[in-house]
Order: sequence, then structure tokens, then C-alpha cells
Amino acid sequence: MPEAVSCPVPPEQRPLEEFQQLCESWFFSWPAGQEPRLGQRLAGFWLLMLPVCSLIASGSWTLKQDPPRLLAAAAVAALVLPLLLLVRQWLGWTYVMQRLLRESVDYEESGWYDGQTWEKPLSWRERDLLVARHEVRPILGRLGRAMATSAGLMLAGASLCQAL
Repeated sequence: MPEAVSCPVPPEQRPLEEFQQLCESWFFSWPAGQEPRLGQRLAGFWLLMLPVCSLIASGSWTLKQDPPRLLAAAAVAALVLPLLLLVRQWLGWTYVMQRLLRESVDYEESGWYDGQTWEKPLSWRERDLLVARHEVRPILGRLGRAMATSAGLMLAGASLCQAL
């Protein structure tokens, strides 16, 4: 591959390599792959936070006297961590998507002070565009739906807390 030889961008800063690193990462691989494990992992973190939030909510005198509201408040508060995890994943995948879609690659040779830009060859642009459209876009769609679901659950839970 002659383009790889003439490419001045360090391998770990190439957009396709950054995509591979996210796919292999424990955290960022949740929404990726044939069988995404995003829902299972988020539910696990929600269940992990539920007892902690219940303990914190039990410190309130008004909630201590009203167990259904206490549980509803704890369930809503426990959604904060999964939502923050989703936002972090969204930011990481959006960054890679933007790098894949660009016609040039910004890179650093030895540090932040010597940034350079390298124009991608046409074959790289085509390959990166395919990866962005067929791999990253579905991941961002899953993350967007999960964030909307989490936000909807928070609003519904907050409404339930008010109604109780």
C-alpha cells in the first residue's frame, strides 16, 4: 500500500485506527458490533446506582415517610450515571465520525505545539466515508435513541414523583 508509506500521520492518529481503537475499547464497544450490549450495560449501571440513590434519598424526612416517592426519586436519580455515560460515548463516537468525514487529517508529530494537516488521498476518503456511513452512523443512532429513552424515563419518573 504505497499511500501508507508516504503518509506522515502517526498510525495511532489516523481516523480509521481511532475507529478500531473505539471498537476494541471496553467502554466504547457497548453500542458497536453485531449484538450491541448497550442496554444491558446501562441497565447494570442503573441497578448499581439504585441502592446508592435510595440511601441518599432516604436522608430526606419527607421522602422517608413516603416509600413510593422515595423509590421513584431514587430511580430517577439513578438514571443520571447512565445518561452521563451515554453523553461520553456520544462525544467519542462523534469525534471519530468527524475525523472520518473530513478530507484532511489533523495530526501532531511530537506534541500539541507542532500540529500539521495532511490531505487524505481519494482512496482513503472513500474508505473512511464508507466506515462513517455504515459503521459509525448506526452507532450514533443507537446512542441517540438511548439518550432519548433515558431522558424520557427521567421526565416520566419526575412526573410520577410529583403525582405521588
